[in-house]
Amino acid sequence: MNKTVLYPGTFDPITKGHMDLVERACRLFDKVIIGVAYNPNKKPLFSLEERVAMVEEIFANNSQVEVKGFTGLLVHFAKENNSQAILRGIRAVSDFEFEFQLANMNRHLDANLESLFLTPSEKYSYISSSLVREVASLGGDISAFVDPRVQQALQQKFAK
Repeated sequence: MNKTVLYPGTFDPITKGHMDLVERACRLFDKVIIGVAYNPNKKPLFSLEERVAMVEEIFANNSQVEVKGFTGLLVHFAKENNSQAILRGIRAVSDFEFEFQLANMNRHLDANLESLFLTPSEKYSYISSSLVREVASLGGDISAFVDPRVQQALQQKFAK
């Protein structure tokens, strides 16, 4: 049986921390679906289509990775894509409290869907998309935190 994990997030933008988790998930699962969430409450810098395209471009050479945009409940999206588990990244203890609540709600909504937590490499443990956006908006060097294509996209957004 093929094991599929769903890695959901807004990925606004995708960072090297996200990429690290995807690469490690590929060692544990046959297929990794990156679910790019439409979440207007977060007021994303990039549209859903732009975020999906960026993530697809980054993982274009990895046959284990599939990228899909989605709206609605995560558990419904997971079921539609035959995912056995949801992957979430934890950078700090403060992340765990929120993620623990989400995992329990998801378990309540679908008892067959497991939640797994991975920590990023230490060198990426302090990176967040919002911090990357802020540094980029102020003209800082973000090359250590994102793929060059993402860096270019951020520079173009903030040049406007």
